[in-house]
Amino acid sequence: MDSATTVGPDREPGPDRLIAADLGTELGHQATLVQFSSAFCAPCRATRLVLSGIAATEVGVAYVDIDAESHLDLVRRLDVVSTPTVFVLDPHGRIVIRAAGQPRRAQVTAALERMKRMKQSCSGG
Repeated sequence: MDSATTVGPDREPGPDRLIAADLGTELGHQATLVQFSSAFCAPCRATRLVLSGIAATEVGVAYVDIDAESHLDLVRRLDVVSTPTVFVLDPHGRIVIRAAGQPRRAQVTAALERMKRMKQSCSGG
């Protein structure tokens, strides 16, 4: 069955979840870093460098940059009021962390490490 038509807890978008159809790409196997940006946002460029760099070096972590002006439906659904706004998603698209403003690399990597530890403790090892 096509994933776009499959209904289930990991396939339904909502205010606390994003799916591949929302992002235009598949979710990362470990996490997905989602950045809402705008054209004239200087902190967005720096955020893009941080997040894309992390995704390039962390196995299973995907990065998606969404132009807020072109995706007003998502902006409204997720109540994005400024750019950059960053979401860290678990492998099922659930929003684990939301942050407005430019994150530091250490903040993002610490969040990913917490997610890994949580996943390990839930799976027993």
